[in-house]
Amino acid sequence: MRAEEISKPAEQLVEIKVEDLPKLPPPYENFEEQPITPLSDDQKSRWEHSLDGVSALNLPRPQNPEEEKALIESFLRGLGKLLTKENNWTFLQPLSLSLEYCAKCQTCADACPAFEMSGRKDIYRPTYRSDVLRKIAKKYLSKNGKILAAFRGHDIDLNWETIARLAELAYRCTLCRRCAQVCPVGVDNGLINHELRKIFSMEMGISALEVHDKGSVKQLQFGSSTGMTKAALHDIIEYLEDDIEEKIGRRISIPINKKGADILLIHNAGEFMAWPENPMAFAILFDAAGINYTIATDLAGYDGVNYGLWYDDVQFARVAIQHLQVAKELGVKKIVIGECGHAHKALSVIADRLLPGAQLIPRESSYTLLWDIVKSGKIKFDPSKNDFPVTLHDPCNIVRLMGVVKPQRDVLKAITAPGRFREMTPHGVTNYCCGGGSGFAIMSSGNFPDWKRLVSGRKKLSQILGAFQGEMDPSVRKMVCAPCSNCKGMIRDMMQSYEVFETTGIWYTGLVELMVNAMVDIEKPFITWPDEEEDM
Repeated sequence: MRAEEISKPAEQLVEIKVEDLPKLPPPYENFEEQPITPLSDDQKSRWEHSLDGVSALNLPRPQNPEEEKALIESFLRGLGKLLTKENNWTFLQPLSLSLEYCAKCQTCADACPAFEMSGRKDIYRPTYRSDVLRKIAKKYLSKNGKILAAFRGHDIDLNWETIARLAELAYRCTLCRRCAQVCPVGVDNGLINHELRKIFSMEMGISALEVHDKGSVKQLQFGSSTGMTKAALHDIIEYLEDDIEEKIGRRISIPINKKGADILLIHNAGEFMAWPENPMAFAILFDAAGINYTIATDLAGYDGVNYGLWYDDVQFARVAIQHLQVAKELGVKKIVIGECGHAHKALSVIADRLLPGAQLIPRESSYTLLWDIVKSGKIKFDPSKNDFPVTLHDPCNIVRLMGVVKPQRDVLKAITAPGRFREMTPHGVTNYCCGGGSGFAIMSSGNFPDWKRLVSGRKKLSQILGAFQGEMDPSVRKMVCAPCSNCKGMIRDMMQSYEVFETTGIWYTGLVELMVNAMVDIEKPFITWPDEEEDM
């Protein structure tokens, strides 16, 4: 499919057919999968975008030619701003180079899990949306970002179809940037996709509901993207302390708003809500290791989420400044980022790029700190307590995009029984995304969950199954260590969709939970398997 076809009126550009999708490994190679649920006639009349029969954005149709023209003009203004240093000084150079130097060799396509798992549909090639944007920029804009020409008459017509399809196409990429890693000339199609999302959000007010209204906006309003308030957090922490006492037989006090602590520990708030055993495990480990730390309940200090990372620089900066401000007000020496991939990238790499140096304080990954705890010998571990097969999922934003590869592996090898750790293929910096990157893990609008189940999450599920081939007896329990909250959410959804635990005995958890499970001083198992939850 050629890039110019994105502007041609058509009922739908492509169809995702279950029979075209690559087969999963055993025991799912002959699994009868449900197809994508069609949009209703009412949905189509209101916001059908004619891309692939899937809706992520619920994009409203323009009601008349004047509205359509206004949308086109705002898109061109946004694209022009992306290409000027006054408006995009942070990312202009890598964006311009990526738009200019693509060799169209398609090396990136073979590296893209969405393209591969869709049955190699052309619109999901990393180069496809980039080429559309490239053609628009060359035909309609001058080098200084000024509008050059009328809207029609070139390879790609700037009409409603073009704008709407580009908006939806921007939300068919997990921003894992595996494409950038393999590009022989360093073109970053993931960055191009991110910048495309910025046009829609920052210039046109178009964004995914879950990452904007229910994400960044809610975080700035309440302090957490979950809507969890300061008062609610205090109640949750009290519950966590009670639960810790019940599990390990002694009470641990979780420090709150402690001035002058060495460390401000910032979790993804999803852990408090969905996986409370994760912050509980951090509390147990930090107490046993004698670490002087605190959790904050003010200024978004209890939620490391920053969804602006995925779609909007202004929203990103607003949240990041609050994270740094609370650390400075508490007078901590550094921030330690809990098990959340995009929080790692947001608070370290991107904060360094977008915020002035005076705003910054040292930040550290929890992965490296956890390995320091193991090396110190302050906590005794019994690897035989984790005597089951374990594999490791590498969160893209920590491993490929930041290069933190070894600490988590060293921890796992130290706390699991000999011969029980299995690497996925591939792993480390060549890993595959969980399928929930760039906000997909929390997005549920329209029939988008079907697309995640069949396309974006499919490669990771295939990897997980591949890591345990030959051990698929469901009575043999096996664990995926996924040290990232959004990755856990996506893996959970895939496991529930395919009934993975019931069929294979595979489940998931975080890194700290496995560490506490192996502690010599903890008598009862800390990890709970799905078939044990009713007995707890």
